[in-house]
Amino acid sequence: MLIDSHCHLDFESLSADLEGVFARAQAAGVTGMVTISTRVENFATYAALAEKYPNVWCSVGTHPHNADQELRIETNDLVRLSAHPRCVAIGEAGLDYFYDNAPREAQETGLRRHIAAARITGLPLVIHSRQADDDMARILEEETGQGAFPFVLHCFTAGRELAERSLALGGYISFSGIITFRNAKEIQEVAQIVPADRYLVETDSPYLAPIPHRGQPNEPSYVRHTAEKVAEIRGVSLEQVGRESTENFYRLFSKAAV
Repeated sequence: MLIDSHCHLDFESLSADLEGVFARAQAAGVTGMVTISTRVENFATYAALAEKYPNVWCSVGTHPHNADQELRIETNDLVRLSAHPRCVAIGEAGLDYFYDNAPREAQETGLRRHIAAARITGLPLVIHSRQADDDMARILEEETGQGAFPFVLHCFTAGRELAERSLALGGYISFSGIITFRNAKEIQEVAQIVPADRYLVETDSPYLAPIPHRGQPNEPSYVRHTAEKVAEIRGVSLEQVGRESTENFYRLFSKAAV
């Protein structure tokens, strides 16, 4: 049993064949998935998917690429929308210094608003962090000092320092298909040391398809390849990774368990 903790079912390469996506996911042992928000203005779309399909949940938030376009979205807006019964998380929000599609000040402002929403609601914050390790660790530590909040670093691509600083704050780490890539040594090292009760698996589909599907559109069924690689790295069975990551998912995304 596996949960794809992060996918984008509203993106065209998945939405065009949802029935096929779900059938292949079921055949691969994937029993649930979270379709993640990238724009709050599209929340109705995410909510409709989660309402229609019983194995789908959703989140509410603004991707850092879009941070400057949704600065009008306040913490109370996130809190209000997150009350939807199928909304189980805040985000994704964070910092992306690789593309820098939005001004860094706007990204940080958005991130802190999302953190406040996670603190108020108790819902986990899904964090996007790319080439922003120092600022991300600083913000997480500053904000935790004002009050703890649940969070996961999704599609983890950083090194051991950010992992350890985040774990020390009570955070979780989610591994995507990138962990199967041959040049992903740092990520694979983190997969070795992360505690058994603090990791998740995901696809981030339709992006970042794992080996042996690299270069193709990704989909939730492929989370099995990520789980197999995590099992190989940790020296355990796929069944153990499935059990641990699923238990971790329902602990962190506790609203999904209701």
